[in-house]
Amino acid sequence: MGIVNDVKDTLSKAVFNPSSLLSGRGGLHMAQIILCLVTFVLGLFRGGSSHTYWIYAMFTWAFCPIMTLFITVIEMFGLDIVLNMFCMDWGDFTTGMAMSSSLMTISVAITYANFYACLKCLYGWIVTVFAFLCGFLYILEVLKDKFLDKKKGSYLAALPGFCKVLEAFVSCMIFVSLTGYRGKPALILCVIAYIIPFPILPLIIATNIFKKLKNCLPFNLDRFVFVFLVISVVLYIFTAIMWPIFTFRHNPRPSDCPPSFCIWAIQFMVAFFTYVNLILFTVDLIFTLLGICGFKRT
Repeated sequence: MGIVNDVKDTLSKAVFNPSSLLSGRGGLHMAQIILCLVTFVLGLFRGGSSHTYWIYAMFTWAFCPIMTLFITVIEMFGLDIVLNMFCMDWGDFTTGMAMSSSLMTISVAITYANFYACLKCLYGWIVTVFAFLCGFLYILEVLKDKFLDKKKGSYLAALPGFCKVLEAFVSCMIFVSLTGYRGKPALILCVIAYIIPFPILPLIIATNIFKKLKNCLPFNLDRFVFVFLVISVVLYIFTAIMWPIFTFRHNPRPSDCPPSFCIWAIQFMVAFFTYVNLILFTVDLIFTLLGICGFKRT
């Protein structure tokens, strides 16, 4: 009966509360949604493009406000109390999403400025300013959660989960930068190596977010993650060796290579992000191993 009473008490607290939109958190969410949508429309009117960086920018300016709207609606109807009791740490999820959105919007603002803003491109600068404002609002939410509200992450907003978020984010940057690999078997193998770990990362993140799902697994998730990280590190060591050799050997940077539209510079970004992800996976592997061995992770 005690459990039933707890459930009834929790459900009684899940009530429609439109006044949450007038709070500081609600106002910040509304500003994020509006500003991202305005930036999306401005980017759309800027003109379509087949360039992967433009596609990634449009995806970011659509995905981030949709997730923010989802969080806002859940909290407005009080459903976060129910979710928090039955399946997930809602505070950890929202802070983690704010951190992820900060990464995405700031990276998009930088790449958009690099590719579409120039001395004579006034419209490109307008979109860039709005893009940086989007990133600023999400960073503001992270700072508010961490320093004003003193929220402590249990997974997504803590080191283990945020490492996975960073790994997935850097993988996305690699994918949007991939070019010049067609017809080159060694580079195609590198692309395959980049692809293999990527779909498993969101599954690990989702399983750790939903606590009940994690408890239902027929195997030890930490040991599975350890095996996954070992494989990922091996794959990234392979790409860290093969991609620079078969991309830059006998292929110095052209003298007329601008930073924005030069294939060589974009291929260099792939190599750079490969080493970044190799470091992230290695650090994550070390912490996971320490956790399995019984060392407390702080």
